[in-house]
Amino acid sequence: MTSTATLPAEATAPPGRGRDPHARRFGLPVATCLVMGNIIGGGIFLLPASVAPFGTISLVAFAVLTAGAIALALVFGRLAERHPRTGGPYVYARAAFGDFAGFLAAWSYWITAWVSNAALAVAAVGYLTVLFPAVGEHKWSMCLAALAVQWLPAVANLAGTRYVGAVQVVATVLKFAPLLLVAVGGLFFFDPANLGPFRATDQSAAGAVSASAAILLFSYLGVESATVSAGEVRDPARNVGRATVLGTVGAATVYLLGTVAVFGLVAHDRLVASTAPFTDAVNAMFSADGGAGGTWGGTVVACAAVISMLGALNGWTLLSAQTPYAAAKDGLFPKAFETKKRGVPVVGVIVTVALASALTVYNYTAGSQGVFESLVLITTFTATVPYLLATAAQIHFLLSGQRERVHPGRLARDGVLAALAFGFSMWLVAGSGYAAVYQGVLFLFAGVLVHAAMSARKHRAAASPAE
Repeated sequence: MTSTATLPAEATAPPGRGRDPHARRFGLPVATCLVMGNIIGGGIFLLPASVAPFGTISLVAFAVLTAGAIALALVFGRLAERHPRTGGPYVYARAAFGDFAGFLAAWSYWITAWVSNAALAVAAVGYLTVLFPAVGEHKWSMCLAALAVQWLPAVANLAGTRYVGAVQVVATVLKFAPLLLVAVGGLFFFDPANLGPFRATDQSAAGAVSASAAILLFSYLGVESATVSAGEVRDPARNVGRATVLGTVGAATVYLLGTVAVFGLVAHDRLVASTAPFTDAVNAMFSADGGAGGTWGGTVVACAAVISMLGALNGWTLLSAQTPYAAAKDGLFPKAFETKKRGVPVVGVIVTVALASALTVYNYTAGSQGVFESLVLITTFTATVPYLLATAAQIHFLLSGQRERVHPGRLARDGVLAALAFGFSMWLVAGSGYAAVYQGVLFLFAGVLVHAAMSARKHRAAASPAE
């Protein structure tokens, strides 16, 4: 069992006097909502249209991805039992392989977080145009809307973890009603004629499954949410693993049912071009003419999609600051990232939302097509780096005989899960495509210079005589 000496101060501080009234530790329900809220963010509301060009073979990819995500969640749960610290994959990689591996995990996860925020904002604009058509009339109005969607959750985060948890619970509850409406109710309106071809591209079946899975991974980013914020969770050794598995299984169930329902409600040619597929699906359910024109149901789903994405951005904004905070505490990120107020690493929040905003502005001004898909594929690659390092750390602990880190009775099961999760992560890298890997590697290697500067500073501090 990990001693409290290894935990950050905020993870062991006693409740009561001396604690910030705006900071609050998360229990199991809020931690589970954090996982589900971050997983079920903007991805589910836009991804059915993003993978429709591959054909219904993408449903096979969804099933494989779900199995892989659950294996990954179980591995994270095991790691969290032994390392209940804020930082998640960063903590595990550093414990197993040292500072450089830890830095790569932190840097890559940080990139994933703020690029994901930009992608979520782009997805949110597609549903905002359903509610406010004027937003979609000009690229600058769309850009401003995307920026507003990013900064509102940032303001909630800066108010303190007490408000982050409240927003996350409300957003998770509000988004589930329309998702379940489509996921369950939509099956009664299912029309097999809408499914289109099984394989709609010239790729091989394996290639199509890998390519669509690379896009679909974005919908499962957030599996590690509770581990990254472990320092803010009550009894993290027990609750982090449970929240990770419960949140992932719950999200997977809604995902699979919802995607199947959308494929059967919206004709394939319309789904490929859709910017709000769940709205189109509900319109098809309640509109007598098969979904042409708006309906109240489509408007409700658009509202829920925007709320869902705001909730996901609320959680991702916190996560994007937690990993740099943990790395800064160990001297691997600039010291400014240690600054914490109301339980929130404020510098991390501000820097992250500023970078995401800059990326959003760039993509709108560059006029690039398929912005969402491009951003999603980059995050697929950068997300797999900490996933690979974390699962490799688990394999390292299992094979190196570190009894304090391994439960002997679970050795065989944990070994199989870790191997599956590692293979799953490697498969996702292969499916990301050359362009995404190329851009992701550039982002990743840019961090090597940062690590060189930080490690040199740390070395100088260690070598200088104490004053």
